[in-house]
Amino acid sequence: MIKQCKSQGLPEPEFVSIRGSEFRTIIGRDIFTESVLSKLGLNERQLKAIKYVKEKGKITNKEYQEVCNIKKRQATDDLKALEDRSIFERIGITGKGTYYILKGH
Repeated sequence: MIKQCKSQGLPEPEFVSIRGSEFRTIIGRDIFTESVLSKLGLNERQLKAIKYVKEKGKITNKEYQEVCNIKKRQATDDLKALEDRSIFERIGITGKGTYYILKGH
């Protein structure tokens, strides 16, 4: 089950013990599916960023600049827009240590 979730880019399932004799499996789902994303009015660069984060787990401003072949200012604006729309969560305040992950992951 864990392998299947990972292969589909989903979070690993959580196994919870109940009263020592039962357990439940909690399977997370990807709330950022292509159909959901298509309705958000994002540009192609932002969609690339989301796909990148789904595959790699995080993205930095520098990585985003390289992936989309854009300048730092445009990258900063795009990433900020994704953060403002609660798609990305910024980890760190400023500088090289700052990166973005999918909100809720």
